[in-house]
Amino acid sequence: MVSSIENISKNITDIYKEEHKESYAAWLQYKNIENNELANEYKQWCSSLNVLGNSLVIESAKKELSLGISSMLGIQPELNSEPKQSGLVLAAGNSIDNLVDADFGQLNEDGYIIKTVTTDESNRIFLVGKTESGVLYAAFHLLRLLQEGKNLQKLDIVENPKNQLRMLNQWDNMDGGIERGYAGNSIFYKDNQFSDELNRIEDYARLLSSVGINGISINNVNVHQVETNLITSDLLPKVAEVAGIFRAYGITTFLSVNYASTIQIGNLSTADPLDPEVKQWWKDKAEEIYSYIPDFGGFLVKADSEHRPGPFTYGRNHAEGANMLAEALQPFNGIVLWRCFVYNCLQDWRDRSTDRARAAYDHFKPLDGQFHSNVILQIKNGPMDFQVREGVSPLFGAMENTNQMLEFQVTQEYTGQQRHLCYLVPQWKEILDFDTYAKGKGSEVKKVVDGSLFQYKYSGITAVSNIGNDYNWTGHTLAQANLYGFGRLTWNPDLSAETITDEWIAQTFGQDELINELVSKMLLESWSIYEKYTSPLGVGWMVNPHHHYGPNVDGYEYDVWGTYHFADWKGIGVDRTVKTGTGYSSQYFKENADMYENLETCPDELLLFFHHVPYTHTLKSGVTVIQHIYNTHFEGVEEAQGLIEAWSQLKDKIDSERYEDVLARLQEQANHSMKWRDIINTYFNRKSGIKDEQNRKIY
Repeated sequence: MVSSIENISKNITDIYKEEHKESYAAWLQYKNIENNELANEYKQWCSSLNVLGNSLVIESAKKELSLGISSMLGIQPELNSEPKQSGLVLAAGNSIDNLVDADFGQLNEDGYIIKTVTTDESNRIFLVGKTESGVLYAAFHLLRLLQEGKNLQKLDIVENPKNQLRMLNQWDNMDGGIERGYAGNSIFYKDNQFSDELNRIEDYARLLSSVGINGISINNVNVHQVETNLITSDLLPKVAEVAGIFRAYGITTFLSVNYASTIQIGNLSTADPLDPEVKQWWKDKAEEIYSYIPDFGGFLVKADSEHRPGPFTYGRNHAEGANMLAEALQPFNGIVLWRCFVYNCLQDWRDRSTDRARAAYDHFKPLDGQFHSNVILQIKNGPMDFQVREGVSPLFGAMENTNQMLEFQVTQEYTGQQRHLCYLVPQWKEILDFDTYAKGKGSEVKKVVDGSLFQYKYSGITAVSNIGNDYNWTGHTLAQANLYGFGRLTWNPDLSAETITDEWIAQTFGQDELINELVSKMLLESWSIYEKYTSPLGVGWMVNPHHHYGPNVDGYEYDVWGTYHFADWKGIGVDRTVKTGTGYSSQYFKENADMYENLETCPDELLLFFHHVPYTHTLKSGVTVIQHIYNTHFEGVEEAQGLIEAWSQLKDKIDSERYEDVLARLQEQANHSMKWRDIINTYFNRKSGIKDEQNRKIY
């Protein structure tokens, strides 16, 4: 341990790197390769770095390779500015002068080629990007191969990201808090000032770049008074400093903005998007921002939802509101990310014809084609709010003439808050692979948001980040897999959950077969386990109001109870059919609308999301709804206990800090799952009056 006197002269980032090395390094462990034969083979390729070209991003690639090689192989690679007869060759664009057969026509802007070339005279591996960012991604890819112990003899890799914009939204506030943050405080802000821990921000940029993230908004979408000032001359120099750190890793910086900024900091009496003074104020503001940050990405906007200001105040629609900002950013190639999480939180939730799930589609579908070309609608994966299970948002594919991007939540707001293990990659895979039928069969969500289905000018995938200033970044060490998996899926949605999981384990914990077997099983089954002991059959919610942790069957915001499941003594579920319910099912294209409308064809896992049924309704599994509730909640507890048993087998294979951290989280999860089981089962036992067929104890 570092003494207290020494601590005074060290910043917290340095201390974390020293005292919590494995936890802090996440998947960039770069552990010494103990297999001498493999290490010697790698040394033949990595003894020199031949770097053709010079830039911030190329420098980051060179620095990362030097760090990884020296850590894993115990050698410091020789640095050259001209290609030698052996080693790694880094080059962007056409600067390789026919040294390697590389077809740049097959690469998009961030694409790259990794190719082994051996002749009688030379042995080289080329890391070639169409742009400098591609070189950096190639460098991280090679380091991943080294960590996984892969053979380098015949590499011929061509990689292109499927999504143009691959982004994270920080929900950080300048007081240091993070809305929906479960891993400590912000790494960006403290006490309404920017943090001076710039090394920590750089290490975060490294993690993000290693999985292909290329955009980040650095403040909460709920923009409070202090954060409104981020676009003023007082704070823009600091924003520019942070943007410079991310720029070196190929990441573009965005800001969330307050739609009423013209009133709060602009000395105007209105924020009406059609007011000439408002338009001019934003044009001047955009010019000022770009004078500090020439490659600024643009604005992320939450408007007219949950008490946030927006164009509705002035009788304007979302297109008019977004377009005003888009016009201000257009001269600088900036974009507006306009969130579609819009609903009336003050409506009468007890009225069964009122359906929050309808809101985004009802608001935005009629505006298709009215948004400027540099506006992207940012759409949550489901119509509600990042539940453990809900339908896919019907907005995807519904707006052929409007740029769309998908919003996930890496932070586990409704999925255990990083106190429970809930690996979300399998969930995200289901959503990305969901067929919208927007242009017939084969119109999956992933093809909508990568822009290929409708040839969008801008598109991509974003998510709410799950990191804070905890020494392991994510609170729960295994929650690092969600951040890693998000980046990899955003780069290539066709990757399997198993492939991503194996990659993360190998880089985070090494090559041990038992670790890979057990941790992979734990991760891949954890979403199902969490779903079993929480909310059944797509009904959602059932959490304590406001902080969203822990069971509360009737609980949610706005002091209206039970309106997310409508359970009574006869049955449970929300009728969203056209025939007898809210009509939400009609928002999907016909194939999905028909499937969800029909009780017989609606998938069991979403039954209560779309239908109100008796407790005695028989599922396709052959059990009744009430018995399914009982069974799954008992099974979930058993399987949560099984996570502890699996992890306990790894005690002597994983460093003590990470082992004990994960064990403590799993023990809390197992105990908490019993609370979920008892509260949910007791509620429905008393509500329905139907006994458990297996006569298990229900409190």
